[in-house]
Amino acid sequence: MKTIAPNYYTKFHCIADKCRHSCCIGWEIDIDEDTLDFYQSIGGDFGNKLHENIENDGESAHFSLVGKEERCPFLKENGLCEMILTLGEDALCDICREHPRFYHVLSDRDEVGLGLCCEEAARLILSWEGDIVLEVIDDDGEDTTPTAWEETLFSLRKHLFVLLQDRKKPIHERAEEMLAFCHAEFPNKTPAEWRDIFLSLEQLDPAWRETLESLGVSQNIPLSDLEKPFENLLLYFVYRHTAEAADERDFSARVSFAYLGYHIIRLLCATKKAQTGVCAFHELSELARRYSSEIEYSEENTEALLCLLR
Repeated sequence: MKTIAPNYYTKFHCIADKCRHSCCIGWEIDIDEDTLDFYQSIGGDFGNKLHENIENDGESAHFSLVGKEERCPFLKENGLCEMILTLGEDALCDICREHPRFYHVLSDRDEVGLGLCCEEAARLILSWEGDIVLEVIDDDGEDTTPTAWEETLFSLRKHLFVLLQDRKKPIHERAEEMLAFCHAEFPNKTPAEWRDIFLSLEQLDPAWRETLESLGVSQNIPLSDLEKPFENLLLYFVYRHTAEAADERDFSARVSFAYLGYHIIRLLCATKKAQTGVCAFHELSELARRYSSEIEYSEENTEALLCLLR
């Protein structure tokens, strides 16, 4: 079985205490059974702290969150992880160790990527200067065969990767060609209509509502200095969301979902530029991070938008 990843994947490293949006704040972290058994075996003062800060209802366990900020009890004031400092990285539960990675398990491969909800992953992905290609990062030698549909999916996706990286055309033209190639019917809605749809979804951070409420100011402002980051953004969404497609119709809906992410983030960038005269790379990166946190990391929101696009 092979493991496939985008070529930027192995360049990722957690920036720990330098992170402005820590994944150790505001997220309820479930603890897998093997790690829970290990934690329960720890004694001494640190073991007592562990046991006191784990909530377990018999079906699932998670760390208690502390204070108004809802911080992990093991996140130190200096932004470092007390668990790692005391027990080492091997002591982390699966979610803490793997974040912000995501996985797709297919017949002949595992596909892995980095989620945009992590600010360092967003910076790495959107600032990647070369072509984005999928490469084998591990191979255990086991020979397996993809299904007929997976072969079709890989072929469709390969075509999209070529199409979206044809830089003789502006990215908005390539994005439209992607929809046409997949026979994807993207709803013809105004920015204000999209704003209302997104405002109707579950929201995790009040700042996201404020961001959405600005939508509708402008959509025709040039953003030529962000062409490559927008290309990378679209490739990310295509890679992340099409692998789970059940058939060609579902593939088309997921391509529309990829386009929607690009479209909304581009509108937000245009609005930012209309308001302030500029939308810098770091502002695009932050808008992409917020979108990912609010949409991609909410199954409810993702499914609601996919239903709209099917």
